[in-house]
Amino acid sequence: MPGIDACLHEIMTLPGARGAAIVDWTSGLALGTAGESPNGDHETTAAETAELARAAAEYPAFAPADERAGPGAAEPKGPPVEDLIITSRTGYHVLRFVETTFDSSVFLHLWLDRDTGNLALARLRLQQLAERLVLA
Repeated sequence: MPGIDACLHEIMTLPGARGAAIVDWTSGLALGTAGESPNGDHETTAAETAELARAAAEYPAFAPADERAGPGAAEPKGPPVEDLIITSRTGYHVLRFVETTFDSSVFLHLWLDRDTGNLALARLRLQQLAERLVLA
């Protein structure tokens, strides 16, 4: 079970990884960062990506009524969205929400080079890491 630093180290071993962060989308603060930042400042990038994550996690447009828990069913943990993929001309940004035993508002952010990265592999690895990540 990796902690924040080990998780970021594993993310940065992905082909094409340019930068990574673990971000609290409620506060917009980076809990940890590695590699480069698209705008040169990890804290600004964390705040900007947190806005996207917050919108996806809180707006019902991303969780149609037929996907929500029905009467008597247990409420699902975490936000209704598993991940977000933003495509730019030179790269991809993958935001993967982390489900925890407490009320989590954390996501993994990977900045991936479009020419050398593998989006499918990155998405699968982020899913695995999010499931194993230990936040203390």
